[in-house]
Amino acid sequence: MSPATAVAMVAAELVHQTALGFAVAFTPDKARVGRMRRITAAHLRLWRVPGPTAENIVLAVSELVANAIEHGCGDIELTVLYSCGEVRVEVTDGNPAPAKLTVADDEDVSGRGLFLVAVLAQDWGVSADGRSTWCVFGVPTRRS
Repeated sequence: MSPATAVAMVAAELVHQTALGFAVAFTPDKARVGRMRRITAAHLRLWRVPGPTAENIVLAVSELVANAIEHGCGDIELTVLYSCGEVRVEVTDGNPAPAKLTVADDEDVSGRGLFLVAVLAQDWGVSADGRSTWCVFGVPTRRS
């Protein structure tokens, strides 16, 4: 195969790797958690993300949005992108203090959200400015 043919094949493949996604900005209100879950679940169905993976992504959205409502400063933005076999969830809350993974005691009624995200997601982290928390999920390919 000539170098020109290889380049053309790579370029053609990149054209087919279109990202899907959405972003929603909203004011902090506990009622928004359920709404963001429903919006995310609807998009994941549209994108045909398999059930168990979609359920884990929706749970992560719920935890990250609830955390942003609890600890954020000002409006919140949820962004979900699906590209190249991965779904990336990012929640921006305006608070420069980065989200931190904690270990909750058995008696604690909260404090497990980021732990769940860390367990379910392929990877997670916080932006350099501390205002965004993100996680990534691998999406299994469909078998023929």
